[in-house]
Amino acid sequence: MADLLIVVDKLKDWKSYYPTDNVVTFQDYLTQPEGSRPTGTRVLNLCRKYQYLSNGYYCSLLAEARGQKVLPNVRTLNDLGRKAIYSLQMDDLNSTLKKLSQDNALSDVRQVEVAFYFGQSPIEALASLGRQLFEQFSAPILRVVFEQDSANAWHIQNLKAGALYQLAEHEEDAFAQALDQFSRKVWRKPRSRRSARYDLAMLVDPNEAMPPSDRVALKKFIAAGKRLGIDVETIGKADIGRLAEFDGLFIRETTGIDNHTYRFAKKAESEGMVVMDDAESILKCTNKVYLADLLATHKVPAPATRIISKDRPQDLAAAAEALGYPLVLKIPDGSFSRGVVKVKDEAEFKAQTAALFKRSSLLLAQEFMYTDYDWRIGVLNGKPIFACQYFMTKGHWQIYNHQSGTGKVQTGGFRTMAVHEAPPKVVKAAVKAASLIGNSLYGVDLKQSGDKVVVIEVNDNPNVDSAVEDKFLGDELYTLIMEEFLRRLELKRTGSRR
Repeated sequence: MADLLIVVDKLKDWKSYYPTDNVVTFQDYLTQPEGSRPTGTRVLNLCRKYQYLSNGYYCSLLAEARGQKVLPNVRTLNDLGRKAIYSLQMDDLNSTLKKLSQDNALSDVRQVEVAFYFGQSPIEALASLGRQLFEQFSAPILRVVFEQDSANAWHIQNLKAGALYQLAEHEEDAFAQALDQFSRKVWRKPRSRRSARYDLAMLVDPNEAMPPSDRVALKKFIAAGKRLGIDVETIGKADIGRLAEFDGLFIRETTGIDNHTYRFAKKAESEGMVVMDDAESILKCTNKVYLADLLATHKVPAPATRIISKDRPQDLAAAAEALGYPLVLKIPDGSFSRGVVKVKDEAEFKAQTAALFKRSSLLLAQEFMYTDYDWRIGVLNGKPIFACQYFMTKGHWQIYNHQSGTGKVQTGGFRTMAVHEAPPKVVKAAVKAASLIGNSLYGVDLKQSGDKVVVIEVNDNPNVDSAVEDKFLGDELYTLIMEEFLRRLELKRTGSRR
C-alpha cells in the first residue's frame, strides 16, 4: 500500500487537525535522504503558496521528480496560473452552471466565491461541477468565483488554489471531512491499517441492467485481490475525484467514449495508474467502423463488410450487391447486440438505414452468417484465458433478443470449456485480433462455419460472470486477472521497462 505524506510550510498550519506522523514540513521533505523516498508515496501538497518557484511549486516539482504522485501536480499549478489556459478548459464546465440560475439560494447575489475541497462543494447544485473541476484542476482546495451576468446566467469568473492556513473555522471542518473521505488512511490508527500492498478501484454501476460482471463475480474479484495483497474497492461514477487514492483502476461497467468510463480511464492514466481497460482500448473497440478497417488492414478473417454513409445514398445499392440478402446492419458503437438488425430485402434495408442514420452518420453492413453459437475467447495480455460458446436465443438469430415482446432481454445458453478444447484456428484468430488492440483484457467474438472462422468483434470490457465465463476455471479465472494487475503494479513501482 502506498504511503500518504502531507507537506506544509509550518507545522502549525496543521494544528486544527488530528495529529499524524504523515505531516512534514516542506524543509524536511526537501532534505529527505534519497533512501527514504519510496516511489509509491502519495504527496498532498498543502504549502501556503503555489506560484512559480514558490515552496509549493517546488514541492510538486520534487515529488514528480521522485516518482511520487502529488496533489496538486505541476500541470495543475501551471494551468491555474494562466487564466488563458483554464478559461478554455472551462467551456464545458460553464454549461453546468445554468442550473444555478434557478437556485433561490443565490438569487440575491451577483458574485459569490465558493471553496471546493477535493472536488466537494457545500452547495448541492454544484456537486457535479465540483467533481468536474477536480478532474481538470486537482487541487486540495480550489476557490472559485462565480458571477451572474445581465441575463441571470452564472459563469466562472476566476479560480485559484486555496491555502490551508487561511481557512476559517467552519471551512476547516469541511476540509477535514472532505480529506477524510478522500483518503481515510490519514485517520486510521496503525493497528487497523490493512496489509494490502496496493489499492485497486473497481468502477461499477449497481443499477446497470446488463453489467459486464454480476455481483457474485465482483465479490470474487475482491476476494482474489485480497489473496494477492490488493485491496479492491468498488467505486461509482461520482468518485472520479478519488482516483488519486488508488494504484490502479479496473473498469467493470459497459464502456463508451461518450460517457464517464472513458473519462475515468483517461484520468487514471494521467495519474500514472495501472488501468484496465485503458482509454486506447476503449476508443478502438467501441467503434465498429475502426475495428472493421483494422481487421481488414491486417488481414484478420472477418465477415464481408461495407461501410455506408448517410451522405452517399449509392452506398446502399453497392452494399446490397456485394453482400446480398439477408444482411446485417450495425451502428458503430452498439453493445450487447443493441443497434444490430437483420434485413431481408431492399425495402427493409432502406427503412432500417433511415432509422439508424438518425443515430450515426456511418453504418456497417455485413454479410449474414448464421451459426448456432458464437465463440467468445477471453484474452489477457496476449494469452487466451477462457473459451465459451454463446448459443443463439431460441427462435432468434442473435445471442441477445431485445425485441422479444416480454419487456426483458432474452439470452441463449452457453458452454464453457478449457481453452485447449476450443479449435486452435478459433483461438489463434482471437489472439491475433486482440493483439491489434493492445495488451489488456479483451473478449473476442468469432463465428465458425466448417473450416471458415471469422472475427465478429473485439470487446474491450468482456463479460466475466459467475457460473458462465468462470464455469471451467472457477476462482482461478479471477486470480489470473488479479495476478496481471499485480504484475503491472509491481512493474510500475519498480520502474521496470520489461
